Amino acid sequence: MAAMLQPQIILLKEGTDTSQGKAQLVSNISACTVVADVVRTTLGPRGMDKLIHDDKGNTTISNDGATIMKLLDIVHPAAKILVDIAKSQDSEVGDGTTTVVLLAGEFLKEAKPFIEDGVHPQNLIRSYRTASYLAIEKIKELAVSIEGKSLEEKKSLLAKCAATTLSSKLIGGEKEFFASMVVDSVIAIGNDDRLNMIGIKKVPGGTMRDSFLVNGVAFKKTFSYAGFEQQPKKFLNPKILLLNIELELKSEKENAEIRLSDPLQYQSIVDAEWNIIYDKLDKCVQSGAKIVLSRLAIGDLATQYFADRDIFCAGRVTEEDLQRVAAATGGTVQTTVNNIIDEVLGSCELFEERQVGNERFNIFSGCPSGQTATIVLRGGADQFIEEAERSLHDAIMIVRRALKNSTVVAGGGAIDMEISRYLRQHARTIAGKSQLFINSYAKALEVIPRQLCDNAGFDATDVLNKLRQKHALPSGEGGLFGVDINTGGIADSFANFVWEPAVVKINAINAATEAACLVLSVDETVKNPKSESAQGEAAASAMGGRGRGGAFRGRGRGMRRR
Repeated sequence: MAAMLQPQIILLKEGTDTSQGKAQLVSNISACTVVADVVRTTLGPRGMDKLIHDDKGNTTISNDGATIMKLLDIVHPAAKILVDIAKSQDSEVGDGTTTVVLLAGEFLKEAKPFIEDGVHPQNLIRSYRTASYLAIEKIKELAVSIEGKSLEEKKSLLAKCAATTLSSKLIGGEKEFFASMVVDSVIAIGNDDRLNMIGIKKVPGGTMRDSFLVNGVAFKKTFSYAGFEQQPKKFLNPKILLLNIELELKSEKENAEIRLSDPLQYQSIVDAEWNIIYDKLDKCVQSGAKIVLSRLAIGDLATQYFADRDIFCAGRVTEEDLQRVAAATGGTVQTTVNNIIDEVLGSCELFEERQVGNERFNIFSGCPSGQTATIVLRGGADQFIEEAERSLHDAIMIVRRALKNSTVVAGGGAIDMEISRYLRQHARTIAGKSQLFINSYAKALEVIPRQLCDNAGFDATDVLNKLRQKHALPSGEGGLFGVDINTGGIADSFANFVWEPAVVKINAINAATEAACLVLSVDETVKNPKSESAQGEAAASAMGGRGRGGAFRGRGRGMRRR
């Protein structure tokens, strides 16, 4: 009786959605599996592309895992974890984003039956962590170093890594052409870590083969005034002056006031304005520079003044391009034209203005520091060039990683099969339940070769059986065998130069295991309701904001136009 009279305890706000226990965990796992299924078909050289159409009407065609994950507006809280690991893989290594999502999804899929059978998630997490540690140690053991090779050998090895990455992208048909371009650009920037030192400029038109690499800086011709056509468009060994000031005739600001007692004095004031600008231009000419670039406008007076003296000038150059010119030519951006010394001027072997498609490009090549490179991309459709840029970004990241951590492993699912075999062998030595869990982890790793086969239209079961048999050979000679995409059989991936940096695989396995363990460790989701009043306020503030903006627009003085 006493038990019945106990008051009901209300902890959470009315309408709060709480779900906990086994059902919640299984639901989270299912959500993650659905996300993995979205990118599943994009894996590998025969992967399909996704066309994503957003609310603003922009269309993106891509098969880069990270790009797709970013563009999908995923609202499920557990599935968002997969988006995060794809992003972290992209920023850390650059490639392997689809792999990491697939692996995490597969680890969870393998864990699902155990959870449903009543296994405690912590037991699974413990075994998964052990398995991931063993897998990473095995990768380090199997990795082959490319250190100590000559530059030419290194270049060809890095080009093979880049080609492996590019083979799964839209521009896979021209992978050799782009792979060598990527390697040259990465070697050009040397040890400089800043990726923006490699510029990628997109020019619609022409074919992909018309793309070219500039060992230096190239940027689109900026807006120019009259007199521009009289300027020379080609220089050998010019001096380059970089400015961050306007070279334009400035009228007085509207609130300036000058009192004159004699009307004749007015002319001297006008002359003073002209003298100021002429003085600036004169100093630029005296510096000995043949090319003047400025981040701000260079007016028509200055353009004609420079043209008369055979000097090339360009105003309104973007900050990023100006910084790259500064890094390449060894110049320094100046904020004044007073006492310009030779040390602040940059130089290059050749400057020319060239027509690329229907755009004109200013190209600086043969730069002394050589710490920058520009890839000019050509192609038919805009979406195509956008995707080509994303693909090249992945390849550039991979080559940089391979240069820094110079160890590679066999791609094409070979390394995944080898780790899977190793873990299964290891599981046999363990007593207790964790033998099953490590076995399921090993099985999950086979998703990579299986998906490669499925995407290429081959019989995955058949190919996987061949691979298992090859990897199980006691001599260990089959350890480098992976899926052969061209024939539908198996082949030695290492001999076929299907390589990827070991760091890509290590990162992918680490991130995927972490994500799987994170999802498994969640056993309750609490969703707070938005109270009606809060919703009402939010709507009102949104409307009010719009209205107020309109109301305030007509009051007060406008901002001065520069």
